[in-house]
Amino acid sequence: MSKASELRAKDIAGLEKEVNDLLKAHFGLRMQKGTQQLGNTATLGNTRRDIARAKTILAEKKKGTAQ
Repeated sequence: MSKASELRAKDIAGLEKEVNDLLKAHFGLRMQKGTQQLGNTATLGNTRRDIARAKTILAEKKKGTAQ
């Protein structure tokens, strides 16, 4: 799990890479769930929240640099 303070320390390129990595991980978890291989389904929700957290901080940084 990525903490908000860790994400805020990254630059925009680092945040975009983090979002992409989380999206790939979430896709893998969804495939595992579909094939009945995922034991802990709570990881899906946690990953989804991590993606939202990273996207929110990325949007804040982009908005800050645009001003």
